[in-house]
Amino acid sequence: DGRVVTVRLNRPKQLNALSSQVLQDFLDHVVPLDSDPSVGCIVVTGNERAFAAGADIKEMAGKSGADMAGAQFFADWTKFANMNTPKIAAVNGFALGGGCELAMMCDFIIAGEGAKFGQPEIKLGVIAGIGGTQRMTRLIGRAKSMDLHLTGRMMGATEALECGLIARMVDDDAVVSTAQAAAAEIANYSKPATADVLRTIYKAEDVTLADGLAYERDLFYARFDTDDQKEGMSAFVEKRTPTFKGT
Repeated sequence: DGRVVTVRLNRPKQLNALSSQVLQDFLDHVVPLDSDPSVGCIVVTGNERAFAAGADIKEMAGKSGADMAGAQFFADWTKFANMNTPKIAAVNGFALGGGCELAMMCDFIIAGEGAKFGQPEIKLGVIAGIGGTQRMTRLIGRAKSMDLHLTGRMMGATEALECGLIARMVDDDAVVSTAQAAAAEIANYSKPATADVLRTIYKAEDVTLADGLAYERDLFYARFDTDDQKEGMSAFVEKRTPTFKGT
């Protein structure tokens, strides 16, 4: 829809469980959008019952550690996480295990009041394997992350909002439309500039404040050699709406 692409997981009988086939189909469709200048933002969603209720346990149950390591199981999800195009997760229902991890790979989450989040892998004798321990701890802190991962309990949308896992909580029937409206707003901006926002904010998680400030300044200065900066500031001075071209 315009510069927004909405991607819907569609395995309703399996509550959108993330099988290897889903992973491959998802990446085949979504990753190429990162280099498409006509795409300014991506919304990922599921259905009313589930965003995604986890990885496909039946697919993994009989595998050995060597099987999993040899196939580098789940490693390719990094291709999605590392995209420079902004990504919004629109979550209704269950976002558990791999589903919660997929939502956290997006740049922020908009969830319905009935959404449920959790990392219940401990109940299966394993741990999160698609970034759950790492991303959740960065988003909500060590204590809350320990609680979720060690007990395997589910967390409702209100608690998820209060601890910072999600950015907004809305009525269940408004989740996708709210995410698409936010995506449309983001998509109207300069795509290279929104990519720099992602780079600088994620950089803040990995470096000292001084190094992060220096990195931010470098990218800020570099924007002044772009057509979009000239257009954006000229439009502001001239009191008109800018037309960004992504250059």
